[in-house]
Amino acid sequence: MDDDSETSRSNRVGAASILHADLDAFYASVEQRDDASLQGRPVIVGGGVVLAASYEAKAFGVKTAMNGRQARKLCPDAIVVSPRMDAYLQASRDVFAVFNDTSPLVEGISVDEAFIDVGGLVRIAGSPVDIAKKLRADVKDRVGLNITVGVARTKFLAKVASAVGKPNGLLLVPPDRELEFLHPLPVERLWGVGTITASKLHDIGVHTVGDVAGYSEERLVALVGTAAGHKLHALAHNRDQRRVTTGKRRSSIGSQRAMGRRKKTHAEIDAELRGIVDRVTRRMRSSDRVGRTVVVRFRFDDFTRSTRSHTLPESTADTAPILQSSIDLLKDMWPIIERRGLTLIGLSVTNLSNADAVQMTLPFADLSMLDAALDSVKDRFGTNAIGRTANLGRDQGFAVPMLPD
Repeated sequence: MDDDSETSRSNRVGAASILHADLDAFYASVEQRDDASLQGRPVIVGGGVVLAASYEAKAFGVKTAMNGRQARKLCPDAIVVSPRMDAYLQASRDVFAVFNDTSPLVEGISVDEAFIDVGGLVRIAGSPVDIAKKLRADVKDRVGLNITVGVARTKFLAKVASAVGKPNGLLLVPPDRELEFLHPLPVERLWGVGTITASKLHDIGVHTVGDVAGYSEERLVALVGTAAGHKLHALAHNRDQRRVTTGKRRSSIGSQRAMGRRKKTHAEIDAELRGIVDRVTRRMRSSDRVGRTVVVRFRFDDFTRSTRSHTLPESTADTAPILQSSIDLLKDMWPIIERRGLTLIGLSVTNLSNADAVQMTLPFADLSMLDAALDSVKDRFGTNAIGRTANLGRDQGFAVPMLPD
């Protein structure tokens, strides 16, 4: 679907001018780029938990977020490397420089993917597929990485196209063949369809996107809930009115930590949570953002999840009030954690606004000065230069790169 004749036809029928550009196996690809001995070999980034796997490792069933021991059992010959977040962040910046040279309309989704609107560039840069071809070549030449691009009329379908086109591909979905392309795909291709929703749909014989499209909106709402039902019905018919937007600031800032399956004490989990809070609040201050709602996420040994939240009286980026709310939420969940075990804990702060919003002054005003002093030390000497006594000698993991806010 990516030849020039299809491009010409799509331009006559409608504007298939949204690109979804997605780097292939990002972290692992950076490692293979920087170490020639890793090229063509199965690579796993991260030991305890798989952060990324090269396509050679994925061929053995290795997946992101998989337990490292299980991954090495599936792929005994895999080369396990420690993550280098600074290298990934620089690679992300280099790739986004290519994106921004391609079009002024770039909407970053994560450090390794973005939507790009090229609808207004036909006269000066060629068809969307021509632009996508040049973008892929530029990323390879300037950054040394492979990237897959999906081209479609809607953001949703462009993202689906890039997923289908991986690895290292280019796939156009012409507007007059959208449903022909979409409906045979597995229902898991729809945004928002995770394990639980997919199981509900499979139970009633719904296995493809076309099967979803055959159900009424009311039936889907009854099955998976109001918001999810409306969304599934719209996407199954490729109804997506969202446009590529620039300058949109993130709605939340968060971090999480996988903790393995061994039994953890309250002190261990408390220490992990405090470290996460420090990381999140520092990110907020560096982005000049403040927030009101503290959300703590838990994943248990049986793979179920739970979320607890608390909204503060006023927006803040101060560590103390966010930490206190987090500790209170952990305390409320502790009886459940004791029964079911904990494998992951995460924190995010939502309801974000710019830092010039009114912030808390009491009882934490003096601690704001302490936050600023600690940030200054970390900026100068590194994030591990200073930390909490409870975390001395404890592996604090790493900070996953974020898009600039």
